[in-house]
Amino acid sequence: MTALLKDLTRHPSGRIGLITFAVFLIAAVLGKTGFTPYDPLIQDRIARLQGPSAAHWFGTDLFGRDVFSRLMDGIGQSFIISFFSVGIASLLGAVLGLTAAWFAGLWDGAVMRFMDVLLAFPAILLALLIITIFGPGTWTSVLAIAIVYTPIFTRVVRGPALSLRRRDFVDAARTFGSSRRYIMTRHLALNLVAPLTVQITLALAWALVTEAGLSFLGLGTQPPNASLGLMLSDARNLMEMAPWLLWMPAVALMLAVLSFNLLGDALRDILDPKTRRRLA
Repeated sequence: MTALLKDLTRHPSGRIGLITFAVFLIAAVLGKTGFTPYDPLIQDRIARLQGPSAAHWFGTDLFGRDVFSRLMDGIGQSFIISFFSVGIASLLGAVLGLTAAWFAGLWDGAVMRFMDVLLAFPAILLALLIITIFGPGTWTSVLAIAIVYTPIFTRVVRGPALSLRRRDFVDAARTFGSSRRYIMTRHLALNLVAPLTVQITLALAWALVTEAGLSFLGLGTQPPNASLGLMLSDARNLMEMAPWLLWMPAVALMLAVLSFNLLGDALRDILDPKTRRRLA
């Protein structure tokens, strides 16, 4: 882990992405633990729609709530949904991809055809369908985004696993009497850490955008809680009167997505042996 961090700091994209992500992560942790300049839920009618100032760095919204405090809370909310959904999708996709590659046959066909069905739906429409069935909310959003991105992780794991299961070291492990579980977890899974790590980083960026879209439509995080998409939705009718209400969450979302994309690109270069030699 220490060596990976050193490599990231030496990589141009990785350095920028890591610093940006660290800033957002600190803001998210502080926002969800209550260390904000103001209570993000407390309304102050007297201070409504004030522009950025020393008292309110990012101004106030229609209800007099501090935008900077709500932005910190919203980043934390968006990160929670994104991290949980991608964590579930990566774990489920890894298990399905590994078992499909190892057992092949009927199980492989059934898993991959089901993944093809899920991939046939546009991501946002499939998420909308799931939320329509189970109702809007934070954990419904987690479930919806996890289901949407599970097929991607399944494909990312299955392809390399099909190649690895035919390698000599896997045959040698079988010869020595290693169990299926041991071979799958020690020989196959460990060799898939690199592509899976890159995919997780990129999926976090997609999950942030998907969560923002669901909240923007009123199907994700529900008021009075904050999220980046919900803040954008609230600012729609006040764009001309209070443009900071739109710009602040929009720029935050853009930078958060950019940080994950930069980290993903850097990890791909670092973990790829061919590219790593060129960088060295």
